[in-house]
Parts: sequence; C-alpha cells; structure tokens
Amino acid sequence: MSSVIKLALPSELLSLVRLAHLLQAVEHRSVDPHQYRLLVEKLSAELRQHQGHEALGPLLDHFPAAAEVYENLQYAHAGLCRAPLEASLQSELAARELLARVSRTGA
Repeated sequence: MSSVIKLALPSELLSLVRLAHLLQAVEHRSVDPHQYRLLVEKLSAELRQHQGHEALGPLLDHFPAAAEVYENLQYAHAGLCRAPLEASLQSELAARELLARVSRTGA
C-alpha cells in the first residue's frame, strides 16, 4: 500500500522541492561522490535563496536529508536550529560529560 503526501507549496520553491526529493532518494544509495556533492551544493544554494520563507519549515519536515543540509548551513550561528531544544541540550550535556571523562583519564 503506497501513501501519497501532498504539500501545498508556492511555485518559487519548486526547484528546492525537486532537489530535496532527489537528495532524499539518493541519500542511502551508492552514488558518484562528485554528483552527490553537486546535488548538495545546488540544494544549499536554493536553501540560502529561500531562507526564512514561511513554507520552508514544512518542506524540511518532509525531507530529512534536506533538513540536515539546512541545519549544517545554519550551524555556525544557530547551532542545531531544527532539533528540539531538549534533544539539543541532552546531546550537548552528553558531549561535555564525555570530554570531561576523557580529560580525566588522559586518553
């Protein structure tokens, strides 16, 4: 049984949707690294162009691979901007604990 998900998006996001869909389709497949990088670069450019668009959130909710690219683009000034606050906090606390444990053992 296949399910159909319909997203109502403005036409100016059509290229972004197509690139996000393509990235999602190849995400866990063996593809040429150069082609994958080119795809991510084109998607990144579209994400930058439409940053702040009101329809971007729902689109990224539907395409996790594109959401990850978006989050990587925003990381320098916004951290894990799409991750729930509790999950972000827990991952930061776990990283701090691990770093403290490693520094105590001298490993």
